[in-house]
Amino acid sequence: MAYASTLKRGVLASLLVGIASVWLLACQVSDSHPQEAEGGSQALALWYNRPATTWTEALPVGNGRLGAMVFGGVDQEVLQLNEDTVWGGGPNNNVTPSLKPYIEEVADLVLANRHEEAQRLADEHIASSNSGMPYQTVGNLVIDLLHEGSADGYRRSLDIGQAISSVKYRMAGVTYYRETFSALSEPAVVTRLSADRPGQMDLDIRFDSPMAHSVSVDGERLRVDGKGADHEGVSGKVRFTMFVQPVLDGGTLESSGDELRIRNANTVTLYTVVATNFVAYDDVSADETAKAEAQLAQALTASYDAVRETHIAHYREQFDRVTLDLGPTDNDDRPTDERLKAFAGGEDPALAALYFQFGRYLLISSSQPGTQPANLQGIWNPQMTPPWDSKYTLNINAEMNYWPAEPTNLSELHDPFFAMIDDLSVSGRKAAERLYGAEGWMVHHNTDIWRITGQVDGAYMWGQWLGGAAWLTQHIGYRYHYTGDRDFLARYYPVLKEAARFYASMLTEDPDTGWRVLVPSNSPENDYLHRGEGEQQAAIDAGVTMDNQLVFDLFTLVEEASEVLGQDEAFADELAELRKQLPPMQIGQYGQLQEWLQDWDSPDDKHRHISHLYGLHPSNQISPYRTPELFSAVRTSMEMRGDESTGWSMGWKVGIWARLLDGNRAYKLLTDQIKLVDENTESFESGGTYANMFAAHPPYQIDGNFGVTAGISEMLVQSHDGAIHLLPALPDAWPEGQVSGLVTRGGFVIDMAWQNGKVTEFTLHSRLGGPVRIRAHRAPTASTNVAVNTIDDPNSGSPNPLMQTPTIKTPLIHRPGVVKAPSVAPVTLVELETERGQDYRFYF
Repeated sequence: MAYASTLKRGVLASLLVGIASVWLLACQVSDSHPQEAEGGSQALALWYNRPATTWTEALPVGNGRLGAMVFGGVDQEVLQLNEDTVWGGGPNNNVTPSLKPYIEEVADLVLANRHEEAQRLADEHIASSNSGMPYQTVGNLVIDLLHEGSADGYRRSLDIGQAISSVKYRMAGVTYYRETFSALSEPAVVTRLSADRPGQMDLDIRFDSPMAHSVSVDGERLRVDGKGADHEGVSGKVRFTMFVQPVLDGGTLESSGDELRIRNANTVTLYTVVATNFVAYDDVSADETAKAEAQLAQALTASYDAVRETHIAHYREQFDRVTLDLGPTDNDDRPTDERLKAFAGGEDPALAALYFQFGRYLLISSSQPGTQPANLQGIWNPQMTPPWDSKYTLNINAEMNYWPAEPTNLSELHDPFFAMIDDLSVSGRKAAERLYGAEGWMVHHNTDIWRITGQVDGAYMWGQWLGGAAWLTQHIGYRYHYTGDRDFLARYYPVLKEAARFYASMLTEDPDTGWRVLVPSNSPENDYLHRGEGEQQAAIDAGVTMDNQLVFDLFTLVEEASEVLGQDEAFADELAELRKQLPPMQIGQYGQLQEWLQDWDSPDDKHRHISHLYGLHPSNQISPYRTPELFSAVRTSMEMRGDESTGWSMGWKVGIWARLLDGNRAYKLLTDQIKLVDENTESFESGGTYANMFAAHPPYQIDGNFGVTAGISEMLVQSHDGAIHLLPALPDAWPEGQVSGLVTRGGFVIDMAWQNGKVTEFTLHSRLGGPVRIRAHRAPTASTNVAVNTIDDPNSGSPNPLMQTPTIKTPLIHRPGVVKAPSVAPVTLVELETERGQDYRFYF
């Protein structure tokens, strides 16, 4: 297949298809049937030949705020509904000032190397007033379909090219159609039911929920009023109102008790809205019923076809920014669950591409400007107390949710995450002052919609971690380095500065080494002393590797922002001096990157968290070119940890192996993750993928999906190490393909094609202008008159200020003889100057 010659034509063809689709939609009449995701569009469809019988077989739709899981039954359709502000409890902060003297005593014990005593004291006394509130379901909209007979020709699908779920089947000579979407253009979930013969729509509409609620018929609509639950001593303060408004073509509508009955209709369109009294994390004073009334009125202002058309256009404006073709497949005609089951044993590159795009679909569907950020399950949860309360776990999971935002061209979807960081910079002042007597703001390893900042789930291995603010604020740097947006940097500079003030005031001299360390903290979520069940364990420590790396990055980012914005030079100088006193990274007795200050790593430790490897990914402190010994040590640590783990961990490992420039090992992790599991899978760290392509921890966590999407982008393009590296970790399984729309640091956009594992052609679009360096298998030839200069020194600094690499301390190597020399494929480094808004095309 001549990918190089078709690269630009493929993008143009996609655009023309999109225009044609919108035109066709505009021409549809009100009783038109949904266009099935068959033929050529099937590459962007999940599909099944039977209804969902479990929640992890149902298909997700969402508009960032309002989500539904669509089961697609024949006799009964169930839409399990969520709204992103329906949480348990109410405004509170779990900071418990009485813990302060115990935290100080624990820190003293750790610094005196009395770790077991420190752990016992922490476990006994460091516990907050609550461990956060749960994200909760709204409930189930149930549609009972009153037709008789057995169905044939059943097909249930989710078209992620249009963000529409559909069902089609035939019964007693009638073909029935159903489609559902959560409108990105309107505040409603919209469901259309129709058939190829008139008068076939006989159905009852009802609602059930585990939440405290009441159901009534309000005129010609169903009304639900409910509230969030009390939890751990905090009263439920969230109230919600839900309306379901049927719009009929023909037929009759009646009510019976708390149900709606529709008979003999040609088509039925349901508009479902949900609103709450939530205003902000510290304000629940809104009128939920008035909000729901306004939402419904807005949704009903346009025809169904118009709402559908606008929804698709809004969605495609975001989704179509990136296309990915990893090669042909013979499996398009197989249901998605069968393809998942067979993936590891056969060749199905298109399923890997679908998995990548499904992650982007989920981010679009669970995070839009103005919504809450995607939580541990995005916006989809059927329970009152889901696993880990479906909160925001800040020691990896919440950050991982947003790893795809910048590189996969969905930058504005990052906005809810920044809004949460802004909130935490206010609520976190209480934690800094009352728990640590420190300046600035901080947050521990977990938060919720109420922006709690105290310890969660006790001190052991997780609750006492101090790195939350340092990791969260790295995303401010990601946005700036990808977009060059100085206004954004200025807007969030105070958040950065106050986070840095916390760590500057917390760094303590380690009496054994003289280094400045954070104490007491953890290396999430691991321990270094584990003597067996029932025996003493210890995880509390000082100066853990991840904390050192995070503080280094935060201080570096504040120094950069200070220079860019021309302010706080003295404070930046203070941080630079403190940064010099941080511990260096260390390579231990096995040639591994040490997780702790002491050489406590064990070759038998298969823990899912690889926190100490943050310096390689998502950070850029470790490089094959600048720090080869540390690069080798990361690989040794990865070999020791092994591959199989939880879904989110395997997503992270895909990215780590990509950064290690090992495409085949990254692909191996990908096959470990893209394997079919079900809700009966009991292994806590088996990973895998459910039939609906949700990532399994198990149970379900959405960060596994986002981690894999980000990891695949890292396999194709990297830009963290001073240059744009093309195909840095391409596996043998993807010898030919093409991608368009991936974004890099410096504001560059890459369209690229490859054959036989080598780039054949690429186009560089420069959004900001400025210099750029390219790494590839050999020097490219420009199709236009632009100077391309070869750079002989791979370690020379990038001339682009948005693509700078850090200078770290020389690592301590305790046994130099065990450190393996890294094996890195030879590359050519070239440099060119670009102009804002211009395209530069190259071939090899």
